Amino acid sequence: MQRPSRRPRTTPPTSPARAAALLAGAAVAGTAYASGWERNAFTVRRHTVPLLAPGSTPLRILHVSDLHMLPGQKRKQQFLSSLAGLEPDLVLNTGDNLSSDRAVPSVVQALGPLLGVPGAFVFGSNDYYAPVPKNPFSYLGIGRKKHSATPLPWRDLKAAFSERGWVDATHRRAEIAVDGRRVLVAGVDDPHIGRDRYSEIEGPAGPAFDLRIGLVHAPEPRVLDRFDADGYDLVVAGHTHGGQLRLPTGAIVTNCGIDRSRARGLSAWGRNLVLHVSAGLGTSPYAPARTFCRPEATLLELVAGPGGGGDEAPVPETPFRERVPQTV
Repeated sequence: MQRPSRRPRTTPPTSPARAAALLAGAAVAGTAYASGWERNAFTVRRHTVPLLAPGSTPLRILHVSDLHMLPGQKRKQQFLSSLAGLEPDLVLNTGDNLSSDRAVPSVVQALGPLLGVPGAFVFGSNDYYAPVPKNPFSYLGIGRKKHSATPLPWRDLKAAFSERGWVDATHRRAEIAVDGRRVLVAGVDDPHIGRDRYSEIEGPAGPAFDLRIGLVHAPEPRVLDRFDADGYDLVVAGHTHGGQLRLPTGAIVTNCGIDRSRARGLSAWGRNLVLHVSAGLGTSPYAPARTFCRPEATLLELVAGPGGGGDEAPVPETPFRERVPQTV
């Protein structure tokens, strides 16, 4: 008796309902990862930058930005407190410390071990005004951006930083003694909300200093160009959150005028300026997620380089070395 031939097995097509369920599951998993794990995976990013004059000993600068602190964020607060273990010579804070009118004590306590180190700061919009829900498409140029008018206690935060010795660099040029060196710091208020007045600090940074540093919250090109023209060596900024919801290929948006390749990390700008943009440590409470962009503090180890530290010294094509980030 002849056996009936067997038909090859075929995979049944996925039904629309099953496809929808798979997509929904992937979305839930992605959201859980981005909001539950990555935004709390605090890390230290390290760079070596040859900016100092030949023969100089290294100088360690800790850059923190965009804390967007809420009182109950204990893990973030513990991470910040642990950064004192990096033993920086100088701490730079580029704003957006607050997300609540009750967060000042949490910020000051978390940064407490670092407030005894020489430091300087400028503020961002989320030091002055509380965050608000925003249309995410506005970052892509679709629709209007919504800005808050609810004030935050920035004066209390400024007083706490200043009383502990940090320099308020907002529209001010100041000299800080750091490990036996003369460091010039100067900053402007947040360009993102039109508070910058560079004219108040304009003028050549001068050769009398061992290092010249500019601070700004949002790295708008109009401000970076003026720091470069005045002969600053390094400008530090935040604001971009590194793109926050990045793709593996890089940032989608910067939320300011710089190009996406500069959304985080180090780059050369203009004639002889090094720019560092921090991806920051927090997010808006209305967008608590990150993808391919872990929250970070950055340790910049400045070392001697050929021609480093002079007014006419050009920035090399590839002057930076980054070490693998580490979780603390």
